[in-house]
Amino acid sequence: MIDWGAVARIVHVLAVVVWIGGVWMVTTILLPAIAAKAPAEFAQGFREIEQRFAPQARIAVILVLLSGLYMAQHYALWPRFGQSRFWWMHLMVFVWALFALLLFVLEPLVLRRKFHQEAAFASRPAPAAMLRLHRVMLGLALLAIAAAVGGREGLF
Repeated sequence: MIDWGAVARIVHVLAVVVWIGGVWMVTTILLPAIAAKAPAEFAQGFREIEQRFAPQARIAVILVLLSGLYMAQHYALWPRFGQSRFWWMHLMVFVWALFALLLFVLEPLVLRRKFHQEAAFASRPAPAAMLRLHRVMLGLALLAIAAAVGGREGLF
């Protein structure tokens, strides 16, 4: 018999690894590497990264949501959201919601257009602001992962 809860946990962890591992790579390697380039080159480099990574990140974020909801139902975890000692679960949901808002709403509807306008008309695009945003999001994600593992293991 298949333990679907275990399957959901595997999907959840793999999706988080793909999602946050990709954010790590973009934040610590790719963006810094292209940030020093001329505005047009930076814009082109960013578009190339975005076109490849954003769809992968969106799929991973959806898998995290679906597997997380399944686990909450399967393991009857919903009451934990009413208990402050499970603050780390709230943090996971908060970080997921921030990334989902960024990936599914702000990036395609606002940030992409604003970035491309700045890249086209400004003497220098805003790679520093973009890198700061990525660093903040990465930091929150790593904090949520550490808190979730620590919470799951009874450290909190």
